[in-house]
Formats: sequence, structure tokens, C-alpha cells
Amino acid sequence: MRNTRHGSRTTGPGTPPRATEHQPPRRTSPGQDVADHHASQRHPPALRHVPPALRHAAAGRHGTARDLLAEDPATGTPRFAGTSHRSAPRRRPHLPVPARRLLTFSLLAGLLLSGTAGPAQAGTPSAPSKPRPTVTPAEAPRPAASPTATPAAAPAPTDIRSRIEALPGMRVIAERPAATGHRFFELGYRQPVDHRHPGKGTFEQRLTLLHKSLRRPTVLYTTGYEAGSDPAFRAEPTRLVDGNQISTEHRYFGTSRPDRPDWSKLDIRQAADDHHRIIRALKTLYSGAWLTTGGSKGGMATVYHRRFHPRDVDGTVVYGAPNNTDDRDDTAYDRFLGRVGTPACRSALRAVQREALVRREEMAGRYAQWARQEGQTFRTLGSADRAYELAVLRLPLMFWMYSGADGCASVPAPTATTDELYRWVDGVSRFPVYTDRSLASVLPYFHQLGTQLGYAQFDTSHLAGLLRHPGIQQVRSYVPRDIPLRFQPDAMPDIDRWVRRHGRELLFVYGENDTARAEPFRLGSGSRDSAVRLAPGANHRARIADLAPADAADATATVRRWAGQH
Repeated sequence: MRNTRHGSRTTGPGTPPRATEHQPPRRTSPGQDVADHHASQRHPPALRHVPPALRHAAAGRHGTARDLLAEDPATGTPRFAGTSHRSAPRRRPHLPVPARRLLTFSLLAGLLLSGTAGPAQAGTPSAPSKPRPTVTPAEAPRPAASPTATPAAAPAPTDIRSRIEALPGMRVIAERPAATGHRFFELGYRQPVDHRHPGKGTFEQRLTLLHKSLRRPTVLYTTGYEAGSDPAFRAEPTRLVDGNQISTEHRYFGTSRPDRPDWSKLDIRQAADDHHRIIRALKTLYSGAWLTTGGSKGGMATVYHRRFHPRDVDGTVVYGAPNNTDDRDDTAYDRFLGRVGTPACRSALRAVQREALVRREEMAGRYAQWARQEGQTFRTLGSADRAYELAVLRLPLMFWMYSGADGCASVPAPTATTDELYRWVDGVSRFPVYTDRSLASVLPYFHQLGTQLGYAQFDTSHLAGLLRHPGIQQVRSYVPRDIPLRFQPDAMPDIDRWVRRHGRELLFVYGENDTARAEPFRLGSGSRDSAVRLAPGANHRARIADLAPADAADATATVRRWAGQH
């Protein structure tokens, strides 16, 4: 793929762009979102602890009031730069009347109201208070009656954990040890099942937070599946900007689902709205730049979020995300698999596929025996034989996604022993993936493929006479019959049009040998400050670091610029 420059953006080849799954449209209430955005720029969350007079004075004489603030790294508490907490002004700021009740579930992520100036440093004892004179009830002064009198606001939380817990709908499940200079939290955030009708039930979405500083950039990362929980994990953009990281579990995966899932509410817009609410809630604490990122299905999800909420973040990095705009036509995959790698490697893959089916009885029998020993079943796919055939059909896809050219030498010859052949097929296609236990964990993925994202089926003409189960490649094979699948053909073309006509601050990274590149995202005349980059010889795990040196330097500079690190 060659990179061509369009003004301030770089694009891939001029092939017709496809619909992806990462950049959502504008918000349902754009006026409110823009107003909130401008308000946060004028008075970022950390500055709400500062009296208005100081805030305006700072803005007039020193650029912005933010320049007068520093942050206590231990607690995330704002304090006056160049002073200790004790030297901060003691005059209590005038505060607006706090909101007395929440409006609706969709507005749970409101702004926190602060009560006092900076608190004393952690571990520093406060000065003892003077004893108060005793006042008898008769002598006690009576407060003047005032219809507008309001109780004093409670002091704002100071420790980052307390401030997170104070966010409406947010729960700290656990804090775990993290690297020096970081804190790691497992969080639960209450989300509406249906953002269009927030009163119709909720579920708790699982998140993790790797906290570094309230004023550092923040990266929202998603796999598009169940969330991990490794405190040491930092996505590539997080490392590049040395920022905070929010990792999200996609709705309906893992524990992030209602007790009785309504599968019609598992769609790209609902998931995009989940991310929108998370970002708006946490922006009240994290006032720096925001980025989103993800790979494969997670990359698709980040594009969908930008499509529906394009102003939520300052930039998005997408890795290995397919863009299936026409689910009726899978010939792009057949063409890709017909030219990727060397002719010798492609020929060896076709030969090993045939041999695996020629030896079906012994191979599938061994697979069934393994399943019985491990207590695994095949009720969803129907039988071990059906699961085995599907695993063999997926060999070229999985090989190029995760092995690539480096794995060509390991492809067994048709004369290999059955033990060698079985181990190789298992290593590439992963036999456990097709059992009921594994399929249950990714059922939401196949539901999304069958309703909006689309699913590729591959040419089998070279396997004529060896297949037993027509239609086994269809996505319905993975989804129980009691869950309806009704495909929405307009969903992906809508995403594709947005990327080409309105997408901005988007960086797509693909591996040269990655099967997902058969139907990639492409930019158009309306794309701005965006690029498509190709990592030579890389597979589905391609990252910015795998790009050619000049491309990697340019992409790194772009990500840091989006994060405000010029």
C-alpha cells in the first residue's frame, strides 16, 4: 500500500472506502455538548476549586488560571503552584447552589461541585483548633430567617479514589498494586440498557483505570470484548503520551450485561453511547487531552464511537480494523488470500487444508476424544465433526492474521504424520475456540457480526468433494437459534461515508499480511488530519512501532500533537 498526502492528511490507495466501526456521529444534543466543551475549556475541573476572582485575575495576567495550579501527585488534588497547601488562600470561594437532584439517567455524569480551597497535605497534622466558649441555649444567637439561605457545601474529595467514587454512577470495585507513579482501579459504571430510553433498566459496565495524573492526557482503550485486568498493561498510545488509561469492557461481554439481555440493545450506537457517557463523566476529573484506541474489533468500536460523538476526543488510533461495507460480497478476501505471501506458501496452505480433510476421520475423532476428556461440548455447532470442518476452513484466515510469512516454513507437508498435522492445525485454528464454553464467551461478537458488522465466508473450490456441512461458515452457526439475527445492511455503509466525508483525527494502522486489510478503512475528500499507514511484513498485531521509520516518526508526532504535546 502506498501512502499519499492530501493536504494535511495521508491516505492509502484510492480504492473505494468502506464502512468501519469506530467513528460515531454527532451527539444527540450537540448544543449541550458544545456548551459543556467550551465551559470545560474556560474553567477546567481542577480550577473549580479556585475562587472566581483569582480565576479571572490569572486568566488576565498569566495566560490561564490553570498556569497557577499544580497537582499533588499522591492525591491528584489541585494546589497553587509554587506554594504548599498551607499557603493557599484561606478565603472560602463563593459557590453556586448545588444541584438537588439528578435530572435523568442519561445525565448521571454531571459536574462535581467543590466546596473549599486546597486541603492540607497528606500526612501533615492540622493546627489545633481553639476551644469555643460555652454558649447556653438562651444565649445562642438565632439565625436570621432567609428564604434563600442554603447549607454550606461539603468539602470536595481530595484523594483520587474518593473523587472517582464521588462521580454519579461510578463504583470502585478494587484498587490493585501498580507501577511507581501510577494507581490502578477496577471500576463499575452504571449504564442504561437503552440510551434512548434510560428508564428501562441498567447494567454495570466494567472498567479499569490506570491513573497517573489528572493533568496528563487520557487514553480510552477497548478490545471490543471482555476487559483485561493487568495493571502493567498500557496500550501503545498511552505509552507514547505517558498518560492515564481507561480500559472498557464492551457491553454484553464479560460481566457487563443485564441479568436478562435484550439482544436488540447490542448495537454500535448503544456501545458508542456507553463510551460517550464514560468520557463525559471522567472529563470532570481528567482535564487534559483525550484519545481513543483499540485493535481489530476494539478498533472498529472506536471508529463507531467517533462517528456518533466526533467531538468527544482529540484523536483516535485504530489498529487492524476491517471495514465490511457489503456483507453480500466477500471476494475481496479471496483476492487478498490469492496474492498475500509467496506462491509457494499459498500452495502449501491449500495442500495442508486438503490433507486435513482427507484425514478427517482420524483428526476429528481425536478432536472429539479430547473434548470428552476435557468436558467440552459442541451443542452450538452441532458436533465435533462440524466444528473440525469449520476450523479447517478458517486456516488461511488465521494463519495470515497471526503467523504470516515467518510461519510459512512451519506449514507441514501432506506427508506429515497425523500427530504433526493435528498439532499444527490446532496451533493455527485453536480447536478449543469452537467448543460451547468458548463460544458462549464471544456470543455477543457473533451477534454483532450477524446484525451489523458482517462476516466473511471464504472460497472453497479447491476443497471440492471433501466438505460435508454446507453453510457451516455462516454466522448463524455460532449463534443459538433462540437468539434472533436480523442483518442491518445500512449500518456499515453509514460508518464508511462518515469516515470519508467527515472523519478527522483518525490514524489507521494495518499489517501488510493481515487478512483484515482485505477490506480496510479508507479516507476520502472530506477526511481531515487523518492517515492510513501500512506496516511492512506485519500481521494483525501491527503497531506504530512496526511502521517504516519515517512513517513511525510521523505517526508518533501526530499522536503526541493530538495529546497537546507539540
